[in-house]
Amino acid sequence: MTRIDPLTDIRTTPRRKVLISGASIAGPALAFWLNRYGFAVTVVEKADGLRGGGYPVDIRGTALEVARRMGILPRLKDAHIDLRRLTFLGGDGSEVASLDPHTVTGGVAGRDIEVRRGDLTDALHTAVRDDVEFLFNDSIDTLDQSGHGVDVTFRGGSRRTFDMVFGADGLHSRTREFLFGPEAQFHRYLGYCFAGFTMRNTFGLSRELMMWNTPGRAAALYAVEDNDEVHAFLNFAHPKPPFDAFRNPEAQRDLVATVFADSEWEVPGMLAAMRDADDLFFDEVSQIRMPRWSSGRVALVGDAAYAPSFLTGQGSSLALVGAYMLAGSLADRDHTAGFAAYERSTRGFVTLNQEQVGEGDAALFPTTARALEQRNAMLRKLSAMPSTEGRPAHSALTLPELKKWPAPRPTSPWSPSTASRPSSATGSNDFSTGPTPSTAS
Repeated sequence: MTRIDPLTDIRTTPRRKVLISGASIAGPALAFWLNRYGFAVTVVEKADGLRGGGYPVDIRGTALEVARRMGILPRLKDAHIDLRRLTFLGGDGSEVASLDPHTVTGGVAGRDIEVRRGDLTDALHTAVRDDVEFLFNDSIDTLDQSGHGVDVTFRGGSRRTFDMVFGADGLHSRTREFLFGPEAQFHRYLGYCFAGFTMRNTFGLSRELMMWNTPGRAAALYAVEDNDEVHAFLNFAHPKPPFDAFRNPEAQRDLVATVFADSEWEVPGMLAAMRDADDLFFDEVSQIRMPRWSSGRVALVGDAAYAPSFLTGQGSSLALVGAYMLAGSLADRDHTAGFAAYERSTRGFVTLNQEQVGEGDAALFPTTARALEQRNAMLRKLSAMPSTEGRPAHSALTLPELKKWPAPRPTSPWSPSTASRPSSATGSNDFSTGPTPSTAS
């Protein structure tokens, strides 16, 4: 039903109400763009607040343009870690090679950004917190699409109906499970597990990463600043996911300690620190690959739909780009046409970046002595080469321009008095085209 705003005499349609599950990266980014296109947005997050700190994440290629259009790029540049050196070590702790980090990651020095995960989530939340509703310490309990919308029951007991629901709830998405069933059918295990935690920086490291390798095992210390804390990572090959350990922190510690029991270098001290760490994060290295990302009025975005794994370094970038493309696809379409356009415009870019695990990244963790020798020889050659100009996959999608789609005057109590509009609305408004190769790095 069309209504007329008596203050402006602008004909507007009722705001479509949407729910986003997840307030990490893809969720707030999607909330930002949907709000700009006139949607009434609610974000639900099971945690009781934003998670600060966290391990470093990369923003590269096309995702940098998304951040610029959101207005958060200057803040991210201020938070940039500026890793200066990546050193690889042999099993006895001797140096194999020391390189410019971009030579290994495929990034572009002076352009790509690396920030703590918490800095990115905080920047995204700040950009949208005044325009959308956030429900912390709650989550979706049930979804029912049998009516004209999506009837949602929350764990807190409340019930509401939305025009659309979006799952931005990560690799182990419950929204995906509601829609499509168990994760196993979409899960692609890449043969590794890892444990991450923080520990005291007693090594004198500053803005650098040191990685120790033996066949099937890797230990890394990552100092992001000149302070007394480092991020520690223990990565190891495992023939199948250790399902018994995923919900048991002590079983995780026992498994990692067993795998690295006879290791040299700083690994014994890392194992001791792991035992006492209160921020241990343990998971498998895997991807999510799905034949479709939506069902009815519910769609997935970010890791919930297409987690690429940390081996690609593209998880955060895909989340930002996917959110932009999904919102634009829905700006002037219903959910059926919009979700189809989202698939057409974004899947090629996602697939190209997921396939980066087969083009050198996994070689960082060789599983045999011969493969390790070959990897070390490759690193020595790279150390004598200039920094890379960036991997084409990172910039393989040229963003469509923002659509000219004025939002109606907001009526929600959490919205400001004046509706915000896209800062740029020139050029093509077509979000249904596929990935376009870009000459920009």
